[in-house]
Amino acid sequence: MNELCAEIGWKSINHFGEQLCGDHVEVIEKPDGRSVIVLADGLGSGVKASILSTLTSKIISTMIAEGLPIEECVETIADTLPVDKLRGVAYSTFTIINLKKDNMAELIQYDNPHIILIRNGDTVSYPETELNIGGKKIYNSVLQIRENDVFVSMSDGCPHAGIGSAFNFGWKHEDIAKYMEGLVSVGYTAKTLSTMLVDECNRLYGEKPGDDTSSCVVKIRRRVPMNILFGPPSNRDDCDRMMSLFFSKSGKHIICGGTTSSIAAKWLGKTVKTNLVFTSKDVPPTAEIEGVDLVTEGVITISKVIEYAEDHINENLLYEEWEYYNNGAAEISRMLFEEATDINFFVGRAVNPAHQNAELPLNFSMKMQLVQRLNESLKAMGKRIKISYF
Repeated sequence: MNELCAEIGWKSINHFGEQLCGDHVEVIEKPDGRSVIVLADGLGSGVKASILSTLTSKIISTMIAEGLPIEECVETIADTLPVDKLRGVAYSTFTIINLKKDNMAELIQYDNPHIILIRNGDTVSYPETELNIGGKKIYNSVLQIRENDVFVSMSDGCPHAGIGSAFNFGWKHEDIAKYMEGLVSVGYTAKTLSTMLVDECNRLYGEKPGDDTSSCVVKIRRRVPMNILFGPPSNRDDCDRMMSLFFSKSGKHIICGGTTSSIAAKWLGKTVKTNLVFTSKDVPPTAEIEGVDLVTEGVITISKVIEYAEDHINENLLYEEWEYYNNGAAEISRMLFEEATDINFFVGRAVNPAHQNAELPLNFSMKMQLVQRLNESLKAMGKRIKISYF
């Protein structure tokens, strides 16, 4: 995808009363920049539907990523899926977004609501070719993607929302598109967009979904680097090298930790201005250094960021908190989750004596675990991560 990249986010809710979701999203990202995203909707709901959708999405994504034709994919699925004894069929609908090289995308859709493409704030149409493969009507589209394009895929739980209550015949496809246009214009992440769509469907269902409901959003954006400095180096002689490398990187710069910010300020020839206003009771106040985009406390703030990050890649229940709160953890979260695509971590291995108190729950190894947990969550969001230790 060269200078462009794909931000991918999805959310699902189960049919009311079911423990498992009958929809499944599978994403494969290749080292050469290609990505394959599959949203599958299994027949019915519950365990059987979950098995059907999981098998379908995993098989198709793997085969498409390896360059196999859709005809072979469909034949493989037909030969592989277990047949439902009650209905006598093996059935799972699917939506494929295949992001190729040279900023091209292939959309392959079978019996799911058609993908909504929002470009420059408006829903736009795209060419479709109808294929008949094994008796299945499949729509294929190939198009050039552009920066800020947003692809909204969904299972049929979305248009079925509100049937018989808010709407006589469900939530119309064109009305869903209008709803999403308004959200896209705000600049939300792909994950937040999918969450807000599914949450609205849940509301229309009266919090008792009559069908498994999923949305997967793909947002095309330009790469944005971000740099975060966390902890002083283990060897004091490495301070200059660490700071030089950190500040030489393009993009915004975040510094976490009191000692770390003091070292950075000294290297820059500036002073640290501490904010004494606590905007949140569980997150220490931020500080300011001229030439640095954000300065925060260390471990407590990063721990809160991790809480937001791990929730963000799962239920995303806390997105309103980090989206709108005015504290260090929320600010870091917005910068890392929403703005950044490529994140450089500069992590100091120095031992803070205060953290080695046996009565405190934190020690040096746990600090390294925090970095690893945040790294894993950010990778799950599709971020490119590089960690340098000092």
